[in-house]
Amino acid sequence: MKFLILVALLGLSLAQHDPNTKHGRTAIVHLFERRWADIAAECQRYLGPNGFGGVQISPLSESIVVTNPWRPWWQRYQPIGYNLCSRSGTENELKDMITRCNNVGVNIYVDAVINHMCGAGGGAGTHSSCGSYFNANNKDFPTVPYSGLDFNDGKCKTGSGNIENYNDVNQVRNCRLVGLLDLSLEKDYVRGKVAGFMNKLINMGVAGFRVDACKHMWPGDLSAVYGSLNNLNTKWFPSGSRPFIFQEVIDLGGEPITSKEYFGLGRVTEFKYGAKLGNVMRKWNGEKLSYLKNWGEGWGMMPTDKALVFVDNHDNQRGHGAGGASIVTFWDARLYKMAVGLMLAHPYGVTRVMSSYRWDRNIVNGQDKNDWIGPPSNSDGSTKPVPINPDSTCGNGWVCEHRWRQIKNMVIFRNVVNGQPFANWWDNQNNQIAFSRGSRGFIVINNDDWDLDVTLNTGMPGGTYCDVISGQKERGRCTGKEVQVGGNGHASFRISNMEEDPFIAIHADSKL
Repeated sequence: MKFLILVALLGLSLAQHDPNTKHGRTAIVHLFERRWADIAAECQRYLGPNGFGGVQISPLSESIVVTNPWRPWWQRYQPIGYNLCSRSGTENELKDMITRCNNVGVNIYVDAVINHMCGAGGGAGTHSSCGSYFNANNKDFPTVPYSGLDFNDGKCKTGSGNIENYNDVNQVRNCRLVGLLDLSLEKDYVRGKVAGFMNKLINMGVAGFRVDACKHMWPGDLSAVYGSLNNLNTKWFPSGSRPFIFQEVIDLGGEPITSKEYFGLGRVTEFKYGAKLGNVMRKWNGEKLSYLKNWGEGWGMMPTDKALVFVDNHDNQRGHGAGGASIVTFWDARLYKMAVGLMLAHPYGVTRVMSSYRWDRNIVNGQDKNDWIGPPSNSDGSTKPVPINPDSTCGNGWVCEHRWRQIKNMVIFRNVVNGQPFANWWDNQNNQIAFSRGSRGFIVINNDDWDLDVTLNTGMPGGTYCDVISGQKERGRCTGKEVQVGGNGHASFRISNMEEDPFIAIHADSKL
């Protein structure tokens, strides 16, 4: 009997590694801080037609409203309850978005904040995104309800009540993260409230969760919560499908808490990926693209079937989280497109593309003093919509990297080559590399300070292919460069180091 229970639990946890994407879709996009109405429209007009598998959305539960500084992005990571109203919209708008995205084959993944409530200094009053009363000073959150009985303060042994030493596992998991009131997830009552919140979203049709701050929760507590979650809604998912779980665990090495403690529960965010790739793209510390021949596990990263990977995320593009100055972002557009193109071409992990907004940076001693700035907003604090320009870019300060032709076309590339092996590697022992994905796709990158001019074995059938970086196939013609592949699979490539995008990618569906 014990064996059968163990097998059943193992099956549940393995199922939670599957993003449940539809129609051979392989990449997700984080539409950071977007309104639900804008995400719904984007699913229908762009994400669905271009093969995106899903959207990670910002935290959606009722949170504090901070006015000093003015409405920062991080206020959404300070919940005061589980009502579904945020600056992205109402519960009805959320339901409408989930339905419209699911109907075009695009999944929704919720950024779930379940480790803590708001900061201990959150005060008292009705300053929440739903207008509800709470009193953080008394640990009183009546909309849940939570009281002082539901927090970990009694188990924290530091003088401040906050984490003071990241080498002390008990502090990291029982004390407050930067003053945030730490929930006692060992209690059945708290577990039930958290699972109830997540199950409501599953019943609405979400496909899974990015779980925030997992390093600060005991794996056994998370296992109990995940085990209480419903199967996905059969209106959109096969019977018995489990929610996709990907857990934020920042592990760059050197701390006692490691990513692998969470592997059995779901996928884990591989922060080493963007940090190390940033060093390679910037050629820091003597790193070169040619060293990427064994990229992935060979670089000390977690197993590919446990990893969710990204070039940057909402934290580290602001200098928070992990990776420091090596992280490549939209501010370095030329390097960024190459880095994201490489990520999407390479088979390692489940890939997440970032989609951001601009803010006025104020760099002092390497730190951005404006890293708190929230999304493009009106004077009353409401989030601005995302207008689409005639050239497919976004207005109102929204960056929309996922709409950049080079990135969108590499999302399609990843779908076309899905399941094909990493093959036909070539490098010049510096910063020019190429590889194929079986016989379905081939990419060549020149990050050197001189031209690339070489004939390579692409592993692909002979014919004329459209390069999906400089252009794309439209009505049987190519709007960019064309690549001639001979009957022996070989093709000649010339990429100037002065080009706006010094890389080329072809795939089976870009054949003319």
